[in-house]
Amino acid sequence: MPVVNRIADFATDMTAWRRHLHQIPELALDLPKTAAFVAERLREFGVDELHEGIAQTGMVAIINGQGHDAPDAPTIGLRADMDALPIPEETGVEYVSGHAGNMHACGHDGHTTMLLGAAKYLAETRNFSGRVALIFQPAEEAIGGARIMVEEGVMEQFNIGEVYALHNLPGLAEGSFLTTPGPIMAAVDTFHVRIQGVGGHGAMPHETRDPVMAACGIAQAIQTIVSRNHYALQDLVVSVTQIHTGTVDNVIPDTAYINGTVRTFDPEVQDMVMRRMEEIVAGQAVSYGVEATLDYEVGYPATINDADKADFAVGVAREIVGEDRVVPDATRDMGAEDFSYMLNARPGAYLYIGQGDTAGLHHPKYDFNDAIAPVGASFFVRLVERAQPAA
Repeated sequence: MPVVNRIADFATDMTAWRRHLHQIPELALDLPKTAAFVAERLREFGVDELHEGIAQTGMVAIINGQGHDAPDAPTIGLRADMDALPIPEETGVEYVSGHAGNMHACGHDGHTTMLLGAAKYLAETRNFSGRVALIFQPAEEAIGGARIMVEEGVMEQFNIGEVYALHNLPGLAEGSFLTTPGPIMAAVDTFHVRIQGVGGHGAMPHETRDPVMAACGIAQAIQTIVSRNHYALQDLVVSVTQIHTGTVDNVIPDTAYINGTVRTFDPEVQDMVMRRMEEIVAGQAVSYGVEATLDYEVGYPATINDADKADFAVGVAREIVGEDRVVPDATRDMGAEDFSYMLNARPGAYLYIGQGDTAGLHHPKYDFNDAIAPVGASFFVRLVERAQPAA
């Protein structure tokens, strides 16, 4: 796979960085070892500024190019997520997680490595104008570290005008790229329904107000939102993923709990789902003679690429790997990503880079493919050099 020659020179170093990060997976905002390692590398590379402690353990590194001190000098943002997942690792690799119960099952160790590789090259060459802001973000998998960084003002503080990110994708050919203009991933919401009934003996159901039957009724009725309340050509997923109730075979319990996820692209569809879910839960509760409460949590918004920035990124990707290895108009999917908050704040694009034929994301046997890290780093540096060419 074509990569920038200088990046190819330190590809072995990138593999070592990635495998070290793989051994110290940390969760959410609490990434002290990961952040310390990243900060140490950035200082070694000679970045011009390093701002730490953003969103607790996130950081922004600034690399100045030519003409960076001009009043209207642009700044391009490149983002990598750093957090891991609470999944016991089953890869069997020599560099297996040293934090029991946690692992880099989504490749954020690789994303961080790609951006570190880009940082090393850009700090050495400075073959661009303006500035680059390298955004190392915690808590993509939970909480929404991107949201926190945006709320803490990183876009304004560093005068970021556009922003880009890469994510590896198992099943996509190794080192190829995939993206699309407009929506690429969905908004994600979570719902919780708590049901209070009156329990009793399983042989005497007439003396109870059965939360088990109410839970079944609510779960089935919720599915009619997709089949009967929205236009079939609009993307919508409503999935009940948990029902918890009862302990033994001859006792009707007092309570039941339902949990699930909602995926949308259109805010009007999202509003409809919330309204209908409230109506269904309230109506079914009356029908079954129980009390039921709905807690609907609005999560990450849809990830929407700027059409012009996505087209520009596609051109850069083609320069790196060739036209036939870039999919510019992929079908959007119902996954979610907190980079959406950064794309809401500034125009930019989110792309997938092919991981090859490996275990899937969030799988205990997943491991990032080190061969693609130099390709991703090459994409980042060419993006900067093409977006902000040196005078």
